[in-house]
Amino acid sequence: MIDTHAHLDACAEPAEQLVSEAAAAGVGRIVTIGREQAVELAERFPGVWAVVGWHPHEAAEVERVDAISPLLEHPRVVAVGECGLDYYRDLSPRDIQRDVFEAQIELANAAGLPLVIHTRDADADTFAALEAARVPVLLHCFSSADRVDEAISRGYYCSFAGNVTYPAAERLREAAAQVPEDRILAETDSPYLAPVPQRGRPNRPANVMLTLAALAGRRGVPADRLERQIEDNAARLFGLPAGDPG
Repeated sequence: MIDTHAHLDACAEPAEQLVSEAAAAGVGRIVTIGREQAVELAERFPGVWAVVGWHPHEAAEVERVDAISPLLEHPRVVAVGECGLDYYRDLSPRDIQRDVFEAQIELANAAGLPLVIHTRDADADTFAALEAARVPVLLHCFSSADRVDEAISRGYYCSFAGNVTYPAAERLREAAAQVPEDRILAETDSPYLAPVPQRGRPNRPANVMLTLAALAGRRGVPADRLERQIEDNAARLFGLPAGDPG
C-alpha cells in the first residue's frame, strides 16, 4: 500500500520509526510533502518519494516561486505541491495566493510533473486556475464533494484522507463511491486527520490502512483489490516503479 500524502517532517516521531511502522503494517511507500526536507527524506528511505512546492498558507512569504525549480529536477521528486488556495484560514492574502498558485501550475507544466492540490473554501477559483494545467492533477484530501462530477469529467485524481471515516462525512463517502477506480487514491496527511478509531491522536502513515478499509467498504469492493488499484493509480500518476518500493 502507498500513503500518497504525508508530512513526515511535521510528525513528532522520528522518520525512521514512522517508515518502519508503516512497512510493518503493509505500507511500503510514502509520498512526503515539503521542499528540501522532503527531498532529504526521499534520499534516505527507498520507499519515500517527495512532492515539493509552496503551500497557500506560505504564499505571502514567497520571494521567488521558481526557487523550487532546481528541486523539480531531482529523481526522487514526483510532483509539484501541495499548492492551491485556502480561503478558510486566509493566512495569506487571496490575490497573492492566486499568483503563487498560478506560477506553480506553470512550473509543473514546464517540468512535466503532476500537481498536488490543496483547496479549502476556494473551489471556484481553484478549478478556474486549473484550467491552465497541462499535467495530471491530484486533489489532495478531497473535500470538493459538490464538484466531484466536474473533477471526474476533468480526469482528476481524488485522494481521500482519514476524515472520510468521520461520522458526519457521509457526503464525502458518497463522493468517494463515485470516483472512477482508475482515479482514486488514499492518504493520511500525517500528522493530521487521523481516521477512526485513531481520531484525536497524531496521524501516521501506517493509518492509511484504516482509510483504505473504509473506502473499500463504501465502494463495496474487497480491500486488497482496492489496495492494488490505488498502487497502480499512484504508480501511473507519480511515475513510480510498479510494485517496487524503491
